[in-house]
Amino acid sequence: MTRPTGAQLKLKWECITNHHEGDNFLAELTLTNHSATPLSGSDWALYFNTCRKIHPDSVGGGVAISQINGDLWKLVPTAEFGALAAGESRKIGYKGMFWVIQETDAPLGFYVVYDDGTPAATAQAIGDPEIVPFTSPEQRNRSLSDKVEPVTAATRYADNKDLSLLPAAQVGQITPTPQAQVSGHGQFVIDAQTLIVHSAELTSEAAFLQQSLADLGVTPARAAQGKGIVLQLGKVTLPHATGNSDEAYELEVTAAGISITGVTAHGVFNGIQSLRQLLPVAAWLNEQPTLAVAAVKVTDAPRFAYRGMHLDVGRNFSSKTTVLRLLEVMALYKLNKFHFHVTDDEGWRVEIPTLPELTEIGSKRGFTLDETDNLVPCFGSGAEVEGSHGTGYYTRADFIEILRFATERHIEVIPEFDVPGHARAAIKAMNVRYTRLLAEGRVNEAEEYLLADFDDQSKYESVQLWNDNVICIAKESCYRFIETVVSDIEAMFIEAGAPFKALHTGGDEIPHGAWEGSPICQAFMADKGMKTIQELQDYFLSRFRDILTRHNLAVAGWEEIALIKEHQPDGSHKLAPNPKFKDANFRPYIWNNVWGWGQEDIAYQLANAGYKVVLSNVTDLYFDLAYAKDPAEPGYYWGGFIETRKPFWFCPLDIYTTATVNLFGHPLDRAALDKMARLTETGVQNVLGIQGQVWGENARNPGRVEYLTCPRIIALAERAWAQDPGWTFIADADQRNAKMATDWNEFANRLGQRELPRLDGFLGGYGYRIPLPGAIVEGGKLLANISAPGLTVRYTTDGSEPDASSAVYSGAIAAKGTVKLASFSHTNRKSRTVSVDV
Repeated sequence: MTRPTGAQLKLKWECITNHHEGDNFLAELTLTNHSATPLSGSDWALYFNTCRKIHPDSVGGGVAISQINGDLWKLVPTAEFGALAAGESRKIGYKGMFWVIQETDAPLGFYVVYDDGTPAATAQAIGDPEIVPFTSPEQRNRSLSDKVEPVTAATRYADNKDLSLLPAAQVGQITPTPQAQVSGHGQFVIDAQTLIVHSAELTSEAAFLQQSLADLGVTPARAAQGKGIVLQLGKVTLPHATGNSDEAYELEVTAAGISITGVTAHGVFNGIQSLRQLLPVAAWLNEQPTLAVAAVKVTDAPRFAYRGMHLDVGRNFSSKTTVLRLLEVMALYKLNKFHFHVTDDEGWRVEIPTLPELTEIGSKRGFTLDETDNLVPCFGSGAEVEGSHGTGYYTRADFIEILRFATERHIEVIPEFDVPGHARAAIKAMNVRYTRLLAEGRVNEAEEYLLADFDDQSKYESVQLWNDNVICIAKESCYRFIETVVSDIEAMFIEAGAPFKALHTGGDEIPHGAWEGSPICQAFMADKGMKTIQELQDYFLSRFRDILTRHNLAVAGWEEIALIKEHQPDGSHKLAPNPKFKDANFRPYIWNNVWGWGQEDIAYQLANAGYKVVLSNVTDLYFDLAYAKDPAEPGYYWGGFIETRKPFWFCPLDIYTTATVNLFGHPLDRAALDKMARLTETGVQNVLGIQGQVWGENARNPGRVEYLTCPRIIALAERAWAQDPGWTFIADADQRNAKMATDWNEFANRLGQRELPRLDGFLGGYGYRIPLPGAIVEGGKLLANISAPGLTVRYTTDGSEPDASSAVYSGAIAAKGTVKLASFSHTNRKSRTVSVDV
């Protein structure tokens, strides 16, 4: 039978309203047949991914819907569908849970399967639908209670109204801000005759500096003696006390030369980053034969020992090149911990030589009959396996290269292998291994690393909608699997010469109901006298800790690894620190602090109880969330919208004073906040530092990773390294807000005048997000501004798109009709276009 190909089927999707029957939305999918043959019969299906659950009984258009697993769904024709004739369109309306206000909320990755449900089934890619613009309030607001204002040119203008372009002399030269910086007289010029003088123990740092200067056009020689740029170890006297003095450095530039003194090699490396930032910004854009550095003395050390960045490559794969580019940016801004989230339900991304099935099966996504060849598509990765953003892994050699690259930059890699939840990719891979070996009659080997209880009847659904993503923690093979993975990974760290200090277990979001229907788990609990699932989970964590202890590793994990549910008299439960692991070398990363959800103080409770914590707060530090409430901004928003100023304004040791509204824009209940835990003196000492997160659901390509990460990562670095700005110690709210606004203005100028222009040339151009201009009409004239003063705004009045030759905005525009504006980088990359009617 001749049928339309996937390429001949087109889709359009539209949100009709989010204000339907409480927390539900209405949407419409239009299917159009562009082929010369009808789409008919009953043996085809449209598959796609959506993160929003759909009510099956609400679907119209002559099709029925079913959820396969996770975010994979399919539409099949009913008797009412008939045929979709050539050139005909069919509207398929449906009701979904919650809301859809961003383009990344739309269903994605469509493909058609013919002979669906049979061994002869074949898939053809259709792709993503055309998304109808979100324009009305009921499309752009989550519900009638949503008070967060949708972003427009006018709201951006209002947000930026207190910003002003500062003279260069008033803009910080080094980011993060150092403890002390005093200008001198004169300058030193680095040229081809300049020597980098260093001892043998600083060879790596000297080589890094040499290459960094070569990238800007000057290649000094290295020597053991002489004058020029001297790298040395020694004592550094700091103006402010810090518990992280091993990273301290002193950088001094005079007319006679440059010296960088570090308490350790890491301190010297930090000083090199500050020297790089003192070099002319223009040299990062175009190589120069000489590099002049003004005389200065900098004395510096970090506020927090842990200054981290997390990247999830499990949900969608990021190439080795993307990872190395991120590490380069981290090094430039003195971030020192790379939390590498390499496994999840949707992908296993590191080759484990002992268990090749993990990448043979678990690293690939695409159309599959039974997941014995690859995993199902997720997050719009589509039918095709090869070339998909859902497919990919790091070979052993790749991973070792990443480790070496990070180590040369004094960045510690903390790999995350997510267990016992978020483990579907591993479970499916080990099932394939089991089946293969069992067919060969090798029963004992087949069961050696099995992670599933095939008779498990547990009923659960994870946050990402999976019903089979939790390993069976009562099987000894589960712990054999973990030991093997840790051993293989450790061998890679050893070969790379990289420090292996901690392994992150994940340990988060275990769905309610897991293990309750597993005969193996229930029998194990009965044998051990366990009464609750919490006891079974504590057993797992104890066994996991024992494995890591044998490898001299700390147990890192999300906050759940350190929490228990305390039952309250009214039958409810409250999360509280688990006393069992307080002294077990556990390092919880605290993420779920959404205002109004009741867990805002968990980090402080855990720190006060004795846990060493890393603050990873979703409301300020989840960089996969959308920058703004703008449909065209990619990212989720379940924890809010995170403009660059949010991580800049983050106050790690007092999150309450500067907090104002909840997730939906309503004023916070100050009385409720007053009852929450504050950090004790002991608790302050237990805050290791802070970490930014980029989760992978919407990181579909390298450009998206860089867009989501930067410039927010620069604000993260500022807050992790620089001294406490003192905002929370200002009792008067007006004075506090004024100080915060002044500090933000200086930092925003740093971004616009120094940091973003530097990144335009860094690594061939780092793909940071260029902020959109704000604009209003006042007195018949158009006024514009930008959140990073120093970037250029260009405009047109003739309806054309602004480009590098368009007029530069320098003041009020007297025009009639539509004015189009866009922000431009120093390499003429542009933001999205903003249109304003005058």
